[in-house]
Amino acid sequence: MEFKLGDVSFHLPPLHITIITIIIIFFLIRWSKQLETRRFTVFIYFLISTTITPIFSYGTKEGVFQLWIPIGFMVVFPYLFHSERNHPSKMKASILGFLIALYQLILQYVG
Repeated sequence: MEFKLGDVSFHLPPLHITIITIIIIFFLIRWSKQLETRRFTVFIYFLISTTITPIFSYGTKEGVFQLWIPIGFMVVFPYLFHSERNHPSKMKASILGFLIALYQLILQYVG
């Protein structure tokens, strides 16, 4: 989506991505209000959970194959599961981050 205002133009992502982003921000703000202290940790757990990384790479004549995993979620979720300071809001934020990581994985393999 592109908006032109004179010599300046604004480029926004597609409408469905924009709506999903607004919904995610709404949920994160709502879940952060459920914490008494350190409300920003919900955002940090979400951002860490969205991290993906390649663990295997193999070059062929057709191109390069890379095996990606959601390493952020694999680190955050066991930490939250065994932590004494576990809160449902933090778990929800990390699962939401995992869903975004899965979306990124799909984009890596399809695109």
